[in-house]
Amino acid sequence: MNYQAIVAGGGPVGLWLAAELRRCGITVAVIETRTERDTRSRALTVHPRTIETFASRDVHHPFVTEGMPLPGGHFGALDSRLDFRRLPSPFPYTLALPQERTEALLEQQALELGATILRGHEVTGLSEGPDGVRVQIQAPDGPLTMEAAYLVGCDGARSTVRGAAGIDFPGTPSTVLGWLGDVILDAPPAPGHSYFGPAGSLMAVPMPGGLHRIVGITPRDITTTWPGDLTLEELRENVITMAGTDFGMRDPVWLSRFGNATRLAAQYRNGRVFLAGDAAHQHFPAGGVGMNVGIQDAANLAWKLAATLNDWAPDTLLDTYHAERHPVGVNLTDTSRAQVVLMTAFTPEGLALRGLLSQLITTLPELNDHLAAQVSSLAVTYTPTVPADTQQLTGTRADDLALDDTSLFALLRADGYLLLDLTSSPDQPLRHLARPGLRVHTSTPHLLPAHWSGIRAALIRPDGHVAWASAEGHDTTLVNDLTAVLATTHRT
Repeated sequence: MNYQAIVAGGGPVGLWLAAELRRCGITVAVIETRTERDTRSRALTVHPRTIETFASRDVHHPFVTEGMPLPGGHFGALDSRLDFRRLPSPFPYTLALPQERTEALLEQQALELGATILRGHEVTGLSEGPDGVRVQIQAPDGPLTMEAAYLVGCDGARSTVRGAAGIDFPGTPSTVLGWLGDVILDAPPAPGHSYFGPAGSLMAVPMPGGLHRIVGITPRDITTTWPGDLTLEELRENVITMAGTDFGMRDPVWLSRFGNATRLAAQYRNGRVFLAGDAAHQHFPAGGVGMNVGIQDAANLAWKLAATLNDWAPDTLLDTYHAERHPVGVNLTDTSRAQVVLMTAFTPEGLALRGLLSQLITTLPELNDHLAAQVSSLAVTYTPTVPADTQQLTGTRADDLALDDTSLFALLRADGYLLLDLTSSPDQPLRHLARPGLRVHTSTPHLLPAHWSGIRAALIRPDGHVAWASAEGHDTTLVNDLTAVLATTHRT
């Protein structure tokens, strides 16, 4: 069986990648070891940039409808929560939505778009040739081989694809063990309940189906020794120690421990093999960012694979995946480590540091905004890979601009760039630049943000980042500059 792309791993990252490839007409198979979706949801949080990504394909509605909007998030479990309502996004909040539902919605999209999803199949090895990758798979009926032009490992921190591709995964081992329990609480605390003090840290998060997720760390969990599987009795003891009650805890659905092992793939690409999500970066689940960063990996990679396979972009475009996403992984792992320090600061000195930082978040709006933009991925900016221009917009995430009777997000598509012509020129000087992988939209903007003031044209990538922008007032110069940019992003 031959496909243009094979995705190993049917979690949120692999499913979004498969759906995006199908939106570009790429044949894709998803190889997933699980025969059914896991009802235990590791991730509960959908961040603003992820909602924006879904909105750019007009598939965000069920997520927004089903998810519980929350006005912020936490950094290092500090008492002062980050206020996301200040974010420059049409979705200035996080959504509390179990990963099982996120996966179900993304799987439905991928199937409706024509992706093949093979459950109960496991990638066991690979071999790469000049024109493609041969993928060895253990199927329910025995071993088989599938071929594709490219293989993407979205198969988690223990990625078989990463190991088979010979990609190093350096980092640090676990020194802290967090724990969680999804349980029924007969006498639940008020929403947003948390505790932090010498006895440890504790958060209680409401979940659908009458469940609550209890998450925490105690001083004895700062260890490199595995204490055994978490029991309901241990969970109850931890909660009583910190809260004075067990909230009527019973009927656990899931009890688990998780560590702070932190690793980052040395390469996100090796030949025809790519890594995304947990296969590329492993870290402590602080702030619920892991799944969201993985989906952004997929958003970055999918259109580049499709552009190359559809032959409108040069092969060198694929090299920009590592160049752009690996620094995001570095920031992710560094930030995760920093939050672990705050989340285990149980000493008097540590508590004083936490109190100071909480006060600063409350009293310095700029600090709140910086951390909120970082946690939500709205702050991600890519180094320009096209001839430099003078606009600071280049590489940033594009705002959802109001344009005549539509908006920028509504115009974005997976299968090509959008050239936004804001020149108001009656002869529409930019329309003739349309080509495969490039659509031109002429519009009169309404209430542009201040940082877009004076912009007369902008080239927006399929993943919503600005590839180029110009405030050039002379049409001939503007067209010449844009033509030079297109020579680097499109085949000539």
